[in-house]
Amino acid sequence: MRIKSFYILIVILVLAAPLGSVSMAQEKALTVSVDPSGEETVVPYYDYEYIPDFTYEEVEQRIAEMDTDMPFELNETIFAFINYFTVRNREYTRMVLERQGHFFPMFDTYLSEHNMPKDIKYLSIIESGLNPKARSRVGAMGLWQFMPATGKDFKLYYNSHVDDRLDPERSTEAAVRYLKALNKRYNNWELALAAYNCGPGNVNKAIRRSGGKRTFWEIYRYLPRETRSYIPQFQAIMYVLRYAEEHNLILEEPSYPMAYEKVNMGNGYTLESLAKHTGLCIEDLEYLNPSLKKSKVPEFGKAISINVPKSGHAFITDNHEAIKDSLKIENQRYLASLPEKKPTKALHNVTYRVRSGDVLGKIAERYNVSVSQLKSWNSLYSNTIKIGQVLHIYQDKSSFDKNLASSESISTNSNGGKMYTVQPGDSLWLISKKLEGVTIDQLKKLNNLNNNRIKPGQKLIIG
Repeated sequence: MRIKSFYILIVILVLAAPLGSVSMAQEKALTVSVDPSGEETVVPYYDYEYIPDFTYEEVEQRIAEMDTDMPFELNETIFAFINYFTVRNREYTRMVLERQGHFFPMFDTYLSEHNMPKDIKYLSIIESGLNPKARSRVGAMGLWQFMPATGKDFKLYYNSHVDDRLDPERSTEAAVRYLKALNKRYNNWELALAAYNCGPGNVNKAIRRSGGKRTFWEIYRYLPRETRSYIPQFQAIMYVLRYAEEHNLILEEPSYPMAYEKVNMGNGYTLESLAKHTGLCIEDLEYLNPSLKKSKVPEFGKAISINVPKSGHAFITDNHEAIKDSLKIENQRYLASLPEKKPTKALHNVTYRVRSGDVLGKIAERYNVSVSQLKSWNSLYSNTIKIGQVLHIYQDKSSFDKNLASSESISTNSNGGKMYTVQPGDSLWLISKKLEGVTIDQLKKLNNLNNNRIKPGQKLIIG
């Protein structure tokens, strides 16, 4: 028994030696197990919950040794966020460690193409936690959290079927181009990242209020509160993911990215149908195509290329036309099975430009529609509207005519003549259609108009 114990001690020392600098927890975490035959073996055991101690000076030294194109100096604010990611919220850090392999190689490709620092990829962790379907409370979407308007500026479009902001590749390319433009504007990456978070207007205001200072920490106290923590979080996560092992942030079950290829299978099919005809897993197809909001390639517009697991790409390529025909036939059968739709009422699209004092409730009441309809028609995520903003309002013919001929629209002048007050969305053609016996030419002659331009509030003689 003494010999066996001595042997076990030697094995422990041998196994422990290569671990060296990993962590005290791991060096101690060696256990002896006994199999049914009575043989004892030594196996390593990792205490994943162990949190190593660290000092400000140790972290400062590691940061000084970091190889990065975006260097920074440690301060108390950054150190507090390092403590948050390594001690208080280790589960979040493990989650992004698990996801980074799925997206970082792609991020690196786009950043290299634009000759930008590779460490910018860590910004997506702060934006979305590397969740391609992340949505903020104000409606920002995707890995890089694009708002609708900013997304459109960088050709990220969306409708009820597809949202380009959820496409990892398209949104990454847009984010890289946007960040590159911001850095060109400020010639400072920290200010560029701050502007990405709160907008160039807020950064410009902070620069002015600071007396013209041009670094993040010099304008820090003039920035919005969220942006003040945004850059320190980004810098903290740059450190944490580089030194994850030193903080015993190790994955129990490492995750590996799914290799994929692009295919074009036409329009009007569901991912479920594609899975059925190819033997692919529907969950894999949905994971690889987060921008398809209904797990379906829409029937309208240009054909969309989708991502498929690389393991099934060869089969799809070899049987491309047959699979494509099967998807088309299945979609036709589905459409044929739908009940015939009854004719819907013709709708008029009224264009309304927001004026001072307007609120959605007031506009909705004026046009006899609901606030939720106004928000849906105009892709609004809140009740906030701005002066000059154009809203589209849809009404059936009866509601439209009622609005056009409201008592507020027609009045009598001092000479007894009839006057019409132009309403938002009006045109001479629409007014002539409602007022019997009055043509566009007559309206122009009565009102000395040289063209067809009219504006809301304008008084027109109609008889």
